[in-house]
Amino acid sequence: MAMTMHVDIVSAEQQIFSGTAEMVFAPSVNGDVGILPRHAPLLTQMRPGEVRIQTSEGEETFYVSSGILEIQPHCVTVLADTALRAKDIDEAAALEAKQLAEEAMTDRKGGIDYTKAQSQLAEAMAQLKAIQKIRDKTGH
Repeated sequence: MAMTMHVDIVSAEQQIFSGTAEMVFAPSVNGDVGILPRHAPLLTQMRPGEVRIQTSEGEETFYVSSGILEIQPHCVTVLADTALRAKDIDEAAALEAKQLAEEAMTDRKGGIDYTKAQSQLAEAMAQLKAIQKIRDKTGH
């Protein structure tokens, strides 16, 4: 039997996942982090991307917009601004958000907030990447 740890993924609205995992992958601002049971304690900011949880039944993928990742030897907590199961992401909305952010960044008028547009583009791209990974795994 493999060693496990407890994992919680919580958004501002609700708890998305609570259970045991054999390994967790998360998008830290300093790069992706692979977490096994008995990992050294760590507290870091997350960037938009996917959190993957490997359990004895398989792998589940979640999208997070940003937030905080807390790692303890037997517990991982993801406190996300927004978190969704990857299968629940609205692809049409993500494509539209990507297009709007790209248009805002190419618009050379002075009234645009480039930092906000870059953040929106990063979130949309991370959502689309999560959708693509699910498609690759399921063959759809």
